[in-house]
Amino acid sequence: MTYTAREPWEQHYEKGKGWRPLGERERELLTVHTPVPDGGGRALDVGCGTGELAAHLAGLGYAVDAVDFADSAVARAREERADVANVRWLQLDIERDDPAPLHEEGYDLIVMRLVYPFMRDRGRVLHGLGERLRVGGALVVITPLADDTPEERRAIALDEGEIALLGGGWEVVERLDADGLAFLVLRGPCHTNTRAIERPRPATGHALTGALAVVTDDAGRVLLGRSRRGMLELPGGKTSGPEDFAAAAVRELAEETGLVADPRDAHVVTMLADDSHGVPRLTAVVRITAWTGTLANPEPKLFDRWEFFELHSLACVGDVFAPAALALEAVWPGVIPGLPPVTSYPIAADQPPVPGEPAEAARLRASMAQTVIDGGWAPSEPVQGALRTVPRHRFAPEVDLAAAYDGGDRAVVTRYDQAGAAISSVSAAWLQADMIEHLGLEPGALVFEAGSGGYNAELIAHVAGPGGRVVTVDIDPWVVRRTRRFLTEAGSGRVTAVEADAALGAPAHLVPRGGFDAGLITYNCWDIAPAWREQLAEGGRLVLPLEMGGYTRAVTFERHGEILHARHFTYCGFVRDQGRQARTIPVLSLLDGGLTLRFEHGTAADTTGLEEALRGPRHEVATGIIMDSTRSYFGSLQLYAATTLPGFCRLAAHQDPDEAVTGIAKDRDAPAVVGEASLAYLIHVQTKDGDRPQDKEWEWTVHAFGRQGPELADRLTATVRAWDRHVRADDNDQHTDPVLTAHPAGTPDGRLPAGDVLDKEHCRLVFRWPGRDVPPPRPVEHSAADAVTEGV
Repeated sequence: MTYTAREPWEQHYEKGKGWRPLGERERELLTVHTPVPDGGGRALDVGCGTGELAAHLAGLGYAVDAVDFADSAVARAREERADVANVRWLQLDIERDDPAPLHEEGYDLIVMRLVYPFMRDRGRVLHGLGERLRVGGALVVITPLADDTPEERRAIALDEGEIALLGGGWEVVERLDADGLAFLVLRGPCHTNTRAIERPRPATGHALTGALAVVTDDAGRVLLGRSRRGMLELPGGKTSGPEDFAAAAVRELAEETGLVADPRDAHVVTMLADDSHGVPRLTAVVRITAWTGTLANPEPKLFDRWEFFELHSLACVGDVFAPAALALEAVWPGVIPGLPPVTSYPIAADQPPVPGEPAEAARLRASMAQTVIDGGWAPSEPVQGALRTVPRHRFAPEVDLAAAYDGGDRAVVTRYDQAGAAISSVSAAWLQADMIEHLGLEPGALVFEAGSGGYNAELIAHVAGPGGRVVTVDIDPWVVRRTRRFLTEAGSGRVTAVEADAALGAPAHLVPRGGFDAGLITYNCWDIAPAWREQLAEGGRLVLPLEMGGYTRAVTFERHGEILHARHFTYCGFVRDQGRQARTIPVLSLLDGGLTLRFEHGTAADTTGLEEALRGPRHEVATGIIMDSTRSYFGSLQLYAATTLPGFCRLAAHQDPDEAVTGIAKDRDAPAVVGEASLAYLIHVQTKDGDRPQDKEWEWTVHAFGRQGPELADRLTATVRAWDRHVRADDNDQHTDPVLTAHPAGTPDGRLPAGDVLDKEHCRLVFRWPGRDVPPPRPVEHSAADAVTEGV
C-alpha cells in the first residue's frame, strides 16, 4: 500500500480492505496527551479511512470532522459507523481541494494517522493544518519508522531526518512510542522565521555565475527542494560554457526535478549581484511560465524531496539558500522580510502573465465581492465584475487567502517605515469599490492613480475595459518594483507603473491630450496637488482621501474650469503621503505628555499658560444633545466642528480617564478650541445605562479650562446644537454633507462663494453647511485671540 494516487486507494477500500487497527497504546496516548477541553472540543481526522480513529475521538467527547480523499473510504465509514454521533464524514483531498468544508473556527486537535508519508507537499500541508489549530491545540502525527519497515515498504514510513523536519518550528514537540509507531505531539507556532543562509562549503574560483528557476503550479504555489544541506533551494545551478541563463535554468530544472520547460517559456527577470564567502556571485532569476512532466527527485543524494509552497508561508519556512531567498523576493517583493542586502537589476523581460490559483481563492473572491455588493458599495455591473475577476491575492502574496479576501474593513499592509507606521497597503475592498464607482468611468477611460500597489489599478483597468489605460505613480522605488512585478505576473497589460512623486501628476508623455478622464488618489492628502486638477479633463472626476481638520473623507470632485466641485463624501482612512505634499502636523505636549494638542490646519496656537489652566477648575456645559448606541454621529459632528470653528484643534489623552483631568479615554482624542491660556473640548458622557445596547444613552458635553473657558464652551456648545438642528440625521448615512468647492491657491476673496474657508498651500476649500449664513470670505483659521472675540 505505497500508492499515492487516488484511484488505487478507491479500489483498495472498494475491495473491503482496511488499514492497521488503532492500537491500545495509541488510544491511551490520545486520552492522556490530548484530553478534550472543558465544554467539549473539535477534532480533525486527516485521512480517516473507514473511520475507526474518528469514532474513537467522538467517543472521547470531540466533535469530529473526518476527511479522506477516497470516496469509497468515506462511503464505508458512513455505513460502518452509522451509529457514531458527532462525526462529519467529508470527502476532501487535504492537499489539493478547497478546504471550505472544514470548520472555520479551527480545531483543538488534528490527527494525521499513517497518512503523513503519503503527502507530496508535506511542509505546506503541515503548515496549513497548523494554522487551523486553536490556541492550546495539538497536532498529532502517528507514523511508522523507516528503520522498522521493510525496504519495499519504506515509502509508508519516515526516517529520522524527516521526523526532525516535521517538528521544526513548533514550540513543543513530544515524541512517544505507540507499539513501534512514532507518536508525535506538536504544539505552539507552526513555523520558523525564514533565514537566508549560505552553503557551508566556501565557493572556489574568481567569480560565480548561475541561474535559478522560479516555478509555480496550477494553484500558484512555488517549487522548492529540501536539500541534503539542510535548507530549501530553488532548482538551478551554474551555467555551463556558452550556455545562456534561461537555458541553464531549464536544464537544471529537468536534472533536479524531472520537470520539462521550453526555453521560450523561461524569462530572465532580474540579475542579482552579491558574494559567497568573498567570491563575487551573479545570479539570474528565471521565471518559468509553463512546464510539463511529473515532479520527481532524480538526484536523491542532493535533495530529500521537492514540494510546492504557498507564497504567504515563505516568511516562515526556516533556512533558505540565500540566492534562492533573494530570487523569491525578486519575483514577489515582500514575501520574505529581513533579507541581506543585494544589488538587483530588474530586466524588462517580455514575460506573459502566469496563471494559477487554488479553488479556495476563487470561492473567497466571490464571497468578498458579494459582501461588498450586499453592502451597497458596488452597485454597477462593471465594478462588480472587477471584484469577481481580479485576483486580489496575487497582489498581496505575503498574507493567506482569508486575509487577502477579507470583505470587511481590513486592509493588507504591505510596507512599514522604520518607526513601524504603515506606508503602503492594499485597501479594504469595499472602499476601493466605492471610490472606483464614484469615478464614473466609461469604457475606454484613461485614468491616473497616485499611490501604487497593482490591485486597485487592475480593478480600474477592468472597469475601463480593453480600450482603457491606467497610469499609476508612486514615489517609493520598492513599491513601484513590487507593483511592476505583480502586474507582470497577474495583470491585464493595461496598467503602467511609474516611479515619481505622484504630487506632480503623471509624466508629460503619459498624459493624454485633453487630460485624464478620471484620477484616484490612494493615500491621505492634506492638500490637493495642482497637477491633479490640471491633468484632469473638463468634467472629469477626481476621488481622493482629503484631510480636513485631521478627519479624512474620500471626496469625489468634478472639474469645471479651475474649480473642483465635491459630489460625494465617504468616511475612510489611508496611509499618509510621502512626497512633497507630506505634512508635519504641529503637536504640542501638555502635562508631561499626558495630553497632546494637534493643530491639524497647520498652524499652532499660543499655549502659554494652558498647563496652569488645566490644573485649575473645570467648567462643564451639557449640550442637551443625546445619542444612543444604535447610531453614531461623531464623524459628521467632527467634520462640522473642524470646518466651522475658529481655533479648532484636537486634544488627545495618553492616560486613563481616572488619572487625567480631561475625562477623555486613553489614546482617544476630542474636538477642541484654544483661546488665551484656555481650552474647551467635546466629549460624550453616559446618561443612561441598561442591559441592552439600545437602552444606553450618552449626552454631548463640553469641558473647559481657563479664564476664557466659559466663552469657548459656549462657542463649542452652540456649534453642537447648530449641527443637531441642520446637519444631523437619525440614519448615519443620511447626515447632510457640506457643499464644498476647491479653488486654486491665490484665488481672491472676492471670487470665492459664501462659506467657511479652509486655506491649504495649493488650494482654498470653501464649505457651505446648511443653516450657516456666512458672508464671504470667512477663513476657518484664526489667531488664539480671534477664537474668543469672534462669534460662531
